Amino acid sequence: MKIEQIYTGCLAEAAYYIESNGEAAIIDPLREVETYLRKAEKAGAKIKYIFETHFHADFVSGHVDLAEKSGARIIYGPTAKTQFESHVATDGEQFRIGNVTITALHTPGHTLESTTYLLTDESGKDHCIFSGDTLFIGDVGRPDLAQKGDLTMEDLAGMLYDSLNEKIKPLADDVIVYPAHGAGSACGKSMSKETFDTLGHQKEVNYALKAESKEQFIAEVTEGIMPPPQYFAKNAAINKGEIESIDNVYQKGLNPLMPQAFEDTANQTGAILLDTRDPQVFAKGFIPNSINIGLNGQFAPWVGALITDLKQPILLITDRDKEEETITRLTRVGYDSTIGYLDGGFERWTDSGKEIDTIESISAEAFELAAEENDITALDVRKPGEYESEHLEFTLSRPLDFINDWTNEVDPKSTYYIHCAGGYRSMIAASILKSRGVENVIDVAGGYGAIKNTSLKRTDFACPSKAMKA
Repeated sequence: MKIEQIYTGCLAEAAYYIESNGEAAIIDPLREVETYLRKAEKAGAKIKYIFETHFHADFVSGHVDLAEKSGARIIYGPTAKTQFESHVATDGEQFRIGNVTITALHTPGHTLESTTYLLTDESGKDHCIFSGDTLFIGDVGRPDLAQKGDLTMEDLAGMLYDSLNEKIKPLADDVIVYPAHGAGSACGKSMSKETFDTLGHQKEVNYALKAESKEQFIAEVTEGIMPPPQYFAKNAAINKGEIESIDNVYQKGLNPLMPQAFEDTANQTGAILLDTRDPQVFAKGFIPNSINIGLNGQFAPWVGALITDLKQPILLITDRDKEEETITRLTRVGYDSTIGYLDGGFERWTDSGKEIDTIESISAEAFELAAEENDITALDVRKPGEYESEHLEFTLSRPLDFINDWTNEVDPKSTYYIHCAGGYRSMIAASILKSRGVENVIDVAGGYGAIKNTSLKRTDFACPSKAMKA
């Protein structure tokens, strides 16, 4: 028996490859499926099943593509309805993969079809669970995504409590928990950086598993949940239907354009110019009106949070040889309309003598001096919980997550100093403001981490959990 966790950091997502006696199964595959096909081919195994723990909201799954290329059956849990060929399992239904058995345990709460898959080894011992978004390490799935009709977030949280107590907690303490996500995912609120654990240890440390009553569980699980990113509902809808092959997406997007053709295409199509270079490199020079979302951060989730139209044409400016990786990461969250990239990157744009723009980026010390000498306007674009836990006394909370809501309050003629925690999000915000006509935006390099080393007055630190209660 072989179990491999395939973890994708930028999405904080875990897919799983299971193999036994010449047969294999994939759980919660990402959009690009060649990794799974190569693994099975190298092992001389046939992919028999593709198990989906639920309709994912934070990424587009590769289940349809993988089924077509491998001949495997797609398995969902009870109540699931798909527009493609799939097998909807009954609660307790078992599936054989070589010498091991997978049992579908219906665990609604995060979504109505959410299902945990229990793997029993060849000796008949319960070995592990693939818990999807039902149970995380340190947390449980948010219960606000599948509200329908009269079904409330509290109703779903109650279902989740019953699922955990009736289906998961009775399992042996040495059963390993393999969740679908880790820290950084918006599918929960306080996930651990660890990506697996024993169920017994989770019973000791996971607040949701320690709740003494259903009422306490519902109160704790529903407290402090931020609104889901706008793309979540759209991705969930995509995952229920036929999904375009990623091969077609590559064919459209891997279209090299020289500077003039790039500019003409942008003007003709209204495409977003997405620059994925390092934030500080971007600041020193970029194509006017382009948006910076660095590839070396949580790229796909931020694209999903900020670009509201999944069908929006996109033109890319990337570091050399990063075009295909960028398209891959865009497709993971449903952005399939990349129509080309700047051949030769930004250097070719400058060599052609075309116009460039810049964003001033200053050190924390320079920011301190500016704040002491002048009455400045500073925007803290971290999440509300981060701001409430500790912030500078004079900064305004303007979370990047909601920039499309608050930019109408910004005066294009004013000067704004912008910071986040480390500098990644602030450059995204600065580039968006700049593209919307705010000329005087100044980024604080190093963000709040660097600012804490100055003498600027800060609020007293408050534990984030307490801050959410305030």
